Amino acid sequence: MKQTTPLPALMLLLALLVIAPASASASQPVIYVIEVNDMITAGTEIAIARGINHAEDINAEAVLIEIDTPGGLVTSMEGIVSDIERSRVPVIVFVPQGKRAFSAGAFTLLSGHIAAMAPGTATGAATPIAITPTGTTAVENKTINAYAARMRGIAENRNRSAEVAEKFVREGLSLTAEEALDQNVIDIIATDRDELADLADGRTLNVSGRSVTLRTQDAIFISQEPRLSESIITLLSNPQIAFVLFLIGLYGIIYGIKAPGTYVPEMVGAIAMILALYGMGLFSVSTFGVLLIVAGVVLFIAEVLTPTFGILTVGGIVCLILGAILFPQEPFMPPEWISDFKRLVVVTAILSAGIIVVGLGLVMKARMRQPTTGQEELIGKVVKAETDIGFEEHGTVRVHGEIWRASSSEPIQKGEKAVIVALDGLTLIVEPKSEES
Repeated sequence: MKQTTPLPALMLLLALLVIAPASASASQPVIYVIEVNDMITAGTEIAIARGINHAEDINAEAVLIEIDTPGGLVTSMEGIVSDIERSRVPVIVFVPQGKRAFSAGAFTLLSGHIAAMAPGTATGAATPIAITPTGTTAVENKTINAYAARMRGIAENRNRSAEVAEKFVREGLSLTAEEALDQNVIDIIATDRDELADLADGRTLNVSGRSVTLRTQDAIFISQEPRLSESIITLLSNPQIAFVLFLIGLYGIIYGIKAPGTYVPEMVGAIAMILALYGMGLFSVSTFGVLLIVAGVVLFIAEVLTPTFGILTVGGIVCLILGAILFPQEPFMPPEWISDFKRLVVVTAILSAGIIVVGLGLVMKARMRQPTTGQEELIGKVVKAETDIGFEEHGTVRVHGEIWRASSSEPIQKGEKAVIVALDGLTLIVEPKSEES
């Protein structure tokens, strides 16, 4: 007799076959990926803090920060390093192929629980600089000593070579991935995410005082999606954008004061100034630089009010350029950014001179111009007498097709031309038109 499988047993077997792959997939480790491209800004700091918190919420095995940066804002860099040091999830900082981690990026790379680079990449060049009108120069020794100590402390905390890391700051040292690994600055060289996960698997790390052994082999990578708010903050925290918004705010407020009534310049100026002040709060600003910018704009206005044939305009341009160059006090801005910023400053200063001197000059002339409408328009107009006009006997004249009553201290015959010299209520005061008048 043929034996058959009971129906309940068959259904149980099918259910186990369906559930088994899902359970296997669910047991795979998750690595949460945060991508950092271009300059490190306040938006970058917010994105990384959000990513680390989310990785903790989803019980991710690790956070992977893929970094490609020439440098950035020192305050934001310090915030990122602090977030990584406080993280309860292991943080792997990785420089992918074709990328780099210079200046503020080097601090971020070395702060990771695991520092990794792809072949052919580079890191280092973290000497703090000061932006001057003639170029860039190294900052004073006490500032270099402070950042060198910070870099040394980061390296020691991760059991990496503090001596080599300190040279990033003091000597501007740069290393390739192979050199960094040989000199114990990084931990891993990997070509991509998958190889990095395999090489990190099984490593034991000190994460916020806890010993954590990574299980990252065959991990699933989940990438963090950028948010609009972070993109806006990234934009506003760029000193170039803050500088332009600051000027727009000044110009808008000045035009609004000099030509009130439309409310558009005041509104645009107020919004731009608020955004500029918010952005300036996200990076280090030179008070002296701001004062020079304001002085430059004041000189432009003075040129309009008391023309000096360009002397004040030249002074305004000089003040504006010097103030703008000294405006950001950021020691880890990339060289290419500084070059672009200086070009922007020169172009903006020249445009500013034109906007203020020409634009505001037209506004002032319009306000000082005599009205050309209403009764004032009639003064000086030549008209023709419709009747005889005398001092005792009023006559009439035609103005714009209308008949007006007129009087004159001298007799004017019908048909003769007369000039309107004044108004007395609705009566025109005229006088005979001579060859001189």
